[in-house]
Amino acid sequence: MSRNEARIAGDRLLAAHPSEDPFAAAIKATRMPMLITDPTQPDNPIIFCNDAFLELTGYGRGEVIGRNCRFLQGPDTDRARIDDIRRAVAAEEPARVDVLNYRKDGTPFWNALYLSPVKDDDDRTIYFFASQLDVTDVKTREGELAAARDDREREVRDRTAELRAALEAKTVLLHEVDHRVKNNLLMIASLVKLQARRSEDLGERRALMAVLERVEALSTVQRQLFVLDDVSRFDVAAFARDLSAELLAASTRTDVTVDLDLSPVLVPAAKASPIALMVNEVVTDAIRNASAEGGHVRIAVGRADGHFRIRVDDDGMAEPGEVLGPASVGRLIVETCARQVQAEVRWEAAGGRSAVVLELPVEFLEDNAS
Repeated sequence: MSRNEARIAGDRLLAAHPSEDPFAAAIKATRMPMLITDPTQPDNPIIFCNDAFLELTGYGRGEVIGRNCRFLQGPDTDRARIDDIRRAVAAEEPARVDVLNYRKDGTPFWNALYLSPVKDDDDRTIYFFASQLDVTDVKTREGELAAARDDREREVRDRTAELRAALEAKTVLLHEVDHRVKNNLLMIASLVKLQARRSEDLGERRALMAVLERVEALSTVQRQLFVLDDVSRFDVAAFARDLSAELLAASTRTDVTVDLDLSPVLVPAAKASPIALMVNEVVTDAIRNASAEGGHVRIAVGRADGHFRIRVDDDGMAEPGEVLGPASVGRLIVETCARQVQAEVRWEAAGGRSAVVLELPVEFLEDNAS
């Protein structure tokens, strides 16, 4: 069918709606670009377009009538969107598609296309009605926002990677420092042990062995920090388990049984040493104080009543703290370290058992994951 036939079909359509018809007047006068195609003709040509459409595209009416709408397509038009339009036309269904079109002078614009079939009384599609809206500014802003978002996301990814690399480097450095501290503590322990063995004074030897136990307790702390991925936190329960085994072996008391009731409690690594020294003193005291006949020591670590609690009790007959008497170095260490970490120390006796309870406020557990 020629363009002339398409023009005739358009004239026939307009003739069916005289100029005084509000519908025809609105179609012609509206500032919304509009066109009508005839699917009963080959290639579904345009048979009518209003002045707003001509103004939008830059074409003359004679260049538009009789042509399929594809002449608005260009090199960057998305073929998937064109396929969506074709499917809607083939199915005789309405469609709404944002498609990149081109004006006569070659400049692109984003076209918000609304397409609807027009049916006769027999439900046959006799026309397609299409309206267009230039949404280039909206798409440009969307593109700018998307680019800005991509830039921010890239910056976040880069910054995250930098922070992760810095954290990994810091962790490696802390592991190295902990490793060196542990080695230094082992060297100090060896020197103290050597001096104790060479000493002929029993009191001096006992004092040196007490120092040795405290150095080894600190060495256990460093060993645990060295094997953890997160060197910023210290598991008191794991430390109590390892320390009790080492102290029991060192005491040579094969008659003592140690029961453990341990729940993981993580505390800041900076507070590990004073806690370790307190636990070392009270566990050493409990093992020494345990009954000579099948002695029993119990160590509990966990959270209770809003506190981080360490409880060490034994079945010895001595009053609580008798070994760690008011004038003892061990008692002084416990009380000094308790003040350092804001802990409360209680010495208790009940039911034939003596106990030491160390309690710290919940606020002490920074970033606790237990």
